[in-house]
Amino acid sequence: MKIEELLIPSVVAAVKDLYGTAIEEKQVQLQKTRPEFEGHLTLVVFPFLRISRKKPEETAQEIGTWLAANEPAVDKFNVIKGFLNLCIAPDFWVKILEHINADEHYGIQAASPDAPLVMIEYSSPNTNKPLHLGHIRNNLLGWAISNIIAANGNRIVRTNIVNDRGIHICKSMLAWLKWGNNATPETTGKKGDHLIGDYYVAFDKHYREEVKSLTTQYMAEGMTAEEATDKAKENAPLIREAHEMLVKWENNDPEIRTLWEKMNNWVYDGFNETYKALGVAFDKIYYESQTYLVGKKEVEKGLEDGLFVRHEDGSVWADLKQEGLDEKLLLRKDGTSVYMTQDIGTAKLRFQDYPIDKMIYVVGNEQDYHFKVLSILLDKLGFKWGKDLVHFSYGMVELPNGKMKSREGTVVDADDLIAEMISTARQTSEELGKFQDMTNEEKDNIARTVGLGALKYFLLKVDAKKNMMFNPQESIDFNGNTGPFIQYTYARIRSVLRKAAEENIGIPATLPAGLTVSDKEQELIQHLAEFKGIVQQAGTEYSPSTIANYCYDLVKEYNQFYHDYSILRESNQSNKQLRLMLSANIAKVIRTGMNLLGIEVPERM
Repeated sequence: MKIEELLIPSVVAAVKDLYGTAIEEKQVQLQKTRPEFEGHLTLVVFPFLRISRKKPEETAQEIGTWLAANEPAVDKFNVIKGFLNLCIAPDFWVKILEHINADEHYGIQAASPDAPLVMIEYSSPNTNKPLHLGHIRNNLLGWAISNIIAANGNRIVRTNIVNDRGIHICKSMLAWLKWGNNATPETTGKKGDHLIGDYYVAFDKHYREEVKSLTTQYMAEGMTAEEATDKAKENAPLIREAHEMLVKWENNDPEIRTLWEKMNNWVYDGFNETYKALGVAFDKIYYESQTYLVGKKEVEKGLEDGLFVRHEDGSVWADLKQEGLDEKLLLRKDGTSVYMTQDIGTAKLRFQDYPIDKMIYVVGNEQDYHFKVLSILLDKLGFKWGKDLVHFSYGMVELPNGKMKSREGTVVDADDLIAEMISTARQTSEELGKFQDMTNEEKDNIARTVGLGALKYFLLKVDAKKNMMFNPQESIDFNGNTGPFIQYTYARIRSVLRKAAEENIGIPATLPAGLTVSDKEQELIQHLAEFKGIVQQAGTEYSPSTIANYCYDLVKEYNQFYHDYSILRESNQSNKQLRLMLSANIAKVIRTGMNLLGIEVPERM
């Protein structure tokens, strides 16, 4: 029950009765009353002045008087210029709370069998390195968006595309052959993705040494520094060997393919451990090695159909000047594919596998142009969702010491960060005395829940479009806009409810009539009533931060209420029941909201 859904028809009726003109519901603008004014909801009357032919204050006064006389939910009103502030009757807030209490899945809309099917792509790792902090933000955003879209009544498919081919994996493979001494995850005790990442870094180290040496040689032969460096990068023995390996791979050399499969499987095992720790998963994983040839065929077909053009050197391009863009390379002159080709192939396979209605790509904002082009190309090639694909473009995670570089080994590793967050959460909880009377198993679970909750909330509370600075210490704080603060409040409410149950104090389905509902309680109920609209807004705007900051605001207001009002010690039994019902439903909404973000909430802390 949204109060706006009740009041809007009444405003329409008021305008018709007072001024003899029928208006549409979409013309009615209701917003939350600003805190400096008395009221719960404010009606903007300026759109009705042409109908009333009266001053704003007079129009607001007339509509307010009509509503107070004819709409039981309106208790009283006041007028501030052209704004009509409406105070909702206390009994109505009780009905709203009872309605929320009766809905076990409040705020969540189940998907029907014929609901739109939305596919969300996220993660998209390379198999030459482990996941890092940037991947964490991507995975958490993808998981949260999937949950939020599902909560708005859509069917969803979570998908991943793994970049498992190309020069990058050949670099790791070559370095392993040269310096690996047949090392495996088992013999080294390292996760497979970390092991392969070490060889990617090793390749870069040796390659830079070769480039430096050759640059010096070429400069001695009379080249400029820039010319010498460019030639050295191209002619360094390591990079030439890596390119030779790539050619062998593309020609299905059995020895190279066997090594490639072995090393990639090590990486996948490592990725899966990290995904499990983060609490994310996929319904379907695609691999670039399986999609790029499909993409090449689509491009060749588009070439035959006149959609693309072949240049004199044999390369294939899409001319997008009519769309306000430039030309886009689709096949190199040697016939090899580019990322765009792979994405076209992946799109075709997905379209064959699923009846997709909408496709969402969770990819950083450095790829904005890529997805503009991809949308146009998919539409030209006949994919019905191509034109309306969504690029969920997000900003980068920045560090105090600058950007991360995988090839130089200067990334914030995902596994290390997860372990650090859990360790810090355990230490902080111990220092604050939150582990009293707990077993080691309970302490471990709380530390994991709080550590990951802190990490996830910190990364999700920020508007995804913005770049952000990650601060692990700031994220684990039991006060302020943090995951642990919200988790602790949930646990506090659950403790109150357990004590009530121990005292045989139940929460009835309906509350006694004539309850006195304080302003603070009304405010909290109104906040609860907004949750359904918040979930809808987050789904429309693809905005996990909307959910995160709603949860924080709700928790902040509840803690103030908890400090100022007695619950179990309240002598009036009716008020005690009201406050228990209010607390229980705030806990329910916290749990639902945090679950949408992929964050667990502990029953006790």
